[in-house]
Amino acid sequence: MRFKVLFVIPLLIITSALKAQGPADTLALNFQDAEKQFLANNLELLTQKYNIDASKALITQAKLWDNPTLSTDQNIYDGGSKKFFYHNSNLGQGQVFVQLSQVFSTAGKRGKQVQVAKDNARVQEAEFNDLMRNLRYNLQLDFSQLATLIEQGKVYQVEISSATNLVNGIQKSFDAGNTSMKDLVRLKALLFGLQNDRIENSRQINDLQTELKTLLGANETAYINPITTDQQQRQSTGLDIPALIELAKVNRADYLSNQYQLNSATHDLAYQKALSVPDITVGVAYDKNSSYAPNYYGLQIGIPLPFFNRNQGNIKSATYNIKSQESTLKSSEARLKNEVVSAVRQYQLTQELFSTQQTAFNEQYDKLFSNMLKSFKERQIGLVEFVDFFDTYKDTKLKLLQQQNSLQKSIADLNFATGTTIIKP
Repeated sequence: MRFKVLFVIPLLIITSALKAQGPADTLALNFQDAEKQFLANNLELLTQKYNIDASKALITQAKLWDNPTLSTDQNIYDGGSKKFFYHNSNLGQGQVFVQLSQVFSTAGKRGKQVQVAKDNARVQEAEFNDLMRNLRYNLQLDFSQLATLIEQGKVYQVEISSATNLVNGIQKSFDAGNTSMKDLVRLKALLFGLQNDRIENSRQINDLQTELKTLLGANETAYINPITTDQQQRQSTGLDIPALIELAKVNRADYLSNQYQLNSATHDLAYQKALSVPDITVGVAYDKNSSYAPNYYGLQIGIPLPFFNRNQGNIKSATYNIKSQESTLKSSEARLKNEVVSAVRQYQLTQELFSTQQTAFNEQYDKLFSNMLKSFKERQIGLVEFVDFFDTYKDTKLKLLQQQNSLQKSIADLNFATGTTIIKP
C-alpha cells in the first residue's frame, strides 16, 4: 500500500502539469515568427523608444534662440504732485522707460550645443539597439532551451509508459509468487525516479514559458510551442575571425555607444571652451522725461568681462571626460575581440559533435531499446542488465538533445558577439 501511494501522487502531479501545458490557446511559433512578435510587442523595447524620442526633442530645443527680454520702468509715486502713477503728457510730467534686448551667442555655441544633443541622441539609439541585442539573445536561448525540455519530456513520457507497463506486469507476477520482492521494488524505484525527473522537467518548462511570454508580450494563458527544424551539419570553416571582429565593430551597439559617447565628450569640450567666450547683448531703449531729451531713443550693447569666470572648471572636467571615454572605448574593443574569438571557437567545438550519422544512431538506439524491452519481458535478459540499459538509454537520449541545445547556444553566442546574424538559428 505504501508503494501505491508513492506512485499515485507523482502521476497526479504529472497529469496536472501536462494539462497546464496544453491549453486551448497554444501558440506554435518558429524562431523567425517569435522574433517578429518580440520586436512588435516587447515592452522594454517600447520604453527605450520613448527615450530616443525624448533625446531627439532636445536637439530641437538646442536649436532655439534665446528669448528677447522686454523691461519697463514706470513711476509709482510722484513726490511733486503727491500722486501715484502720475502722468501728464501736456505738461511733460511723468516718466516712462521701455527696453527690448536680445542675447546673441558667440563662438558657435548654439551649433556646438546642437552637436552635443545629436551625439546624446545617437547614444540613446545605440542603447536601444544594445537592449534589443540582449533581449534577442535571451529569446534565442529560452526558445532553444524550451524546445529541448519539451523533447526531453517526450523521452521521460516514453520511459515512464514503458516502466509503468513493466511494473504492472511484475506486480502480477509477484502476486502469483513468480517474482521476488527485490525485483519489484527495483522497478518501482526506477519508475519513481523517472516520475521525479519528469516533474522537474515540467517545472523548468513552466519557468521558461513565463520568460518567453514576457519577452513576446503574449497572453498570460498561452502555451508557447516552439517549432524547430532538424539540425544539419553546419560548416565551421570560413569563419574569418579578423573579418568577424571588424563586422562586430560596425554592428555591436555597446561598442558603438562607447564611440558615440567619446564623440559627445569631444564635442562637449569644444562647447565648454566656447562658453568661455562672452555673449553679446544688444537692445534698444525708449526713455521719456528722465533724460536730457524729453523723448530718448538709445542703442544698448552689453558684454560680460571674463576676469574671474572663464569656465575653467568645466573645460578641465570635459578634458578628463575625454580621457575616460578613450579608456572605456579601448576596453570595449578588447572585450569585443575576445568575445568574438571565444564564440567562434566554441561554435566550432560544438559543431564537431554533429554529423549525418547522428540521425542513424538515434534511430538504431530507439530500435535497440524496443528489442531490450522485449527481451526483458521474455526473460532473455536479467533485471540488472535491463535497468542498466534503461538508465543508459535515458541518459544518452537526454545528452543528444542537450548537444542540440548546446549547438543552438553557440550559434546564439556567435551572433551575439558579432552583433548580427552570422548563422541562422
